Amino acid sequence: MDVLSEVLSICRAERAVTARFQLSAPWGLRSEGVAGSAVIRMARGAPWWVAVAGQAPQRVAPGDLVMLPLGAPHVMGSGPDVPALPFAALLERRTPGARDEAPLQLQHGGGGESSDMFSALLWFSAYCRHSVLRILPPLLHVPADALSAGMGLADTMQALVTETLDQRPGWRVSASRMGELLLINLLRAFLTAQRAPTGAGWWRGLADPALARAIAAMHREPARAWTVAALAAEAAMSRSRFSDRFRGLVGTTPMAYLAAHRMALAAEQLEAGLLPLAKVAQDAGYESDKVFARAFRRWAGVSPTLYARREGARRTAMGRVDAAAPAPQNTPGNDPPSSSRF
Repeated sequence: MDVLSEVLSICRAERAVTARFQLSAPWGLRSEGVAGSAVIRMARGAPWWVAVAGQAPQRVAPGDLVMLPLGAPHVMGSGPDVPALPFAALLERRTPGARDEAPLQLQHGGGGESSDMFSALLWFSAYCRHSVLRILPPLLHVPADALSAGMGLADTMQALVTETLDQRPGWRVSASRMGELLLINLLRAFLTAQRAPTGAGWWRGLADPALARAIAAMHREPARAWTVAALAAEAAMSRSRFSDRFRGLVGTTPMAYLAAHRMALAAEQLEAGLLPLAKVAQDAGYESDKVFARAFRRWAGVSPTLYARREGARRTAMGRVDAAAPAPQNTPGNDPPSSSRF
């Protein structure tokens, strides 16, 4: 049973911004991060270092892939202690004035040993952000030797960027789809490497065949009137044993997991803005849109209406081509896309 496919089946990349950096030692760059985006990086040439706040710098070998699932601020360099220039300063120096969403190609460094870095910012749909990306570590580092030879992920990453640099017809949607492929295979490589994963999370639940059956059932029929007893039956376990095992591995109760899954699906529909609230509530397993609205507010901290309005503003900002046009005011979860924080 391929439960990872069940979890990732509706993860969609809505937009991608790519860049190629030709770097020469000594070099250092600091990214403020881009909230709500996933950042993927890969470099050819000399090894390099990356660090996020609160963690020791990690050495990254050529061909390794690095992913920051929610675009956390981070520092990179040819060495762990090289002074870092903000990306915004590099971009202002190289491409002053208005910038659009075109792929970036920049040079930086002191002229020594070189690294050719390929990077992508990917904005994923609401379900993927809420149910997959936000519970991953802030930094995923997948060594090249941990990747299946058949995957060719490093080559895919390089092709993603070089394809967009050419800007041939269809390059935008091509970049988004290749970004989805990278996400799936990066997660597969990461989860496969976690033979004894630490901490609780859905990935530990997927590693347990019995719990994986229950999780897959929830994903297939989220609106069904599930009970703990019914989910335990899917896992072929007693109710008490199932509940204890689920909480121990996943870190939450089965019904809390189901509720969060339903809310993430509802957030996806609210962002799309195509269905009335009553239909969104029904698809989430609620007979009353008022009961659904209260549950959504507990989950998101805002009402469904406000969430939809806020995400609509974010999507409008994402669609801007002219970065010199007035941008909406920043609110949590509504950061306008900005390659200046690449």
